[in-house]
Amino acid sequence: MKALVAFFFMLSLINAPAWQLNFEQAKTEAKGSNKLILLNFSGSDWCGPCIKLKKEVFESDAFATYADQHLVLVRADFPRSKKNQLSPQQTTHNESLAERYNPEGQFPLTVLIDANGKALKQWVGYPAALTVQTLVNEIDAQHVAAH
Repeated sequence: MKALVAFFFMLSLINAPAWQLNFEQAKTEAKGSNKLILLNFSGSDWCGPCIKLKKEVFESDAFATYADQHLVLVRADFPRSKKNQLSPQQTTHNESLAERYNPEGQFPLTVLIDANGKALKQWVGYPAALTVQTLVNEIDAQHVAAH
């Protein structure tokens, strides 16, 4: 039984989309692959809606498949627990992103950004109407408008 649980856990990791931590690298990748950037501000260990959004939308197979083809993902996390603290460099990087894209300190906040760093759309919180499909549809609409 433990082997079966471990197998499914590893399988879930394979399908999980890769979230980057460096915004400048994400911009370079987005330019090279003609993708948009999805920047998610999260409080991974204290923000209930952040945790729920991650689990229900961002970790879904449908989102992982879509993101792999269309997005460069960046997470700016702001954990509060001592055991989850980020490096001072990562904290400074995330604070810099927040100054530009999340000056009101909203959590969760998800921002769709073009490869040049221009914000195209944002989603505040985790609205009940936000599903993987509605998010994909809204991103697709912005991608068409941006090109």
